[in-house]
Amino acid sequence: MGAESHFEQDRKRRNAERRHVQIGIKVRRPGETWFSSRIADLSVTGFRLQSFMKLRPGDELWLMLPGFEGRRARVLWTRGHESGCTFERPLHPAILDHVVQMGLREAGQ
Repeated sequence: MGAESHFEQDRKRRNAERRHVQIGIKVRRPGETWFSSRIADLSVTGFRLQSFMKLRPGDELWLMLPGFEGRRARVLWTRGHESGCTFERPLHPAILDHVVQMGLREAGQ
């Protein structure tokens, strides 16, 4: 029950609609090298990272969406190999739409 209420609180705190996407990205911590990972649930304000990196709330990341420059983000929560992250500066809605379409093409839809 505690986990369900936590998930519900996360959903209510979101200030932008999340769009489901499974897409490969590059990610790194400051001063480290880029490596491949995946994101799911993307919005103009944040994303859910699926990664084997050991992350903690408050960690700073650099994320590179396919075809775009690196963007700074901060980890808000972690559960196993997933982390909820917020962008330092929101994505432009056209970038969000482009990345979602790329994810659909990658998935063969």
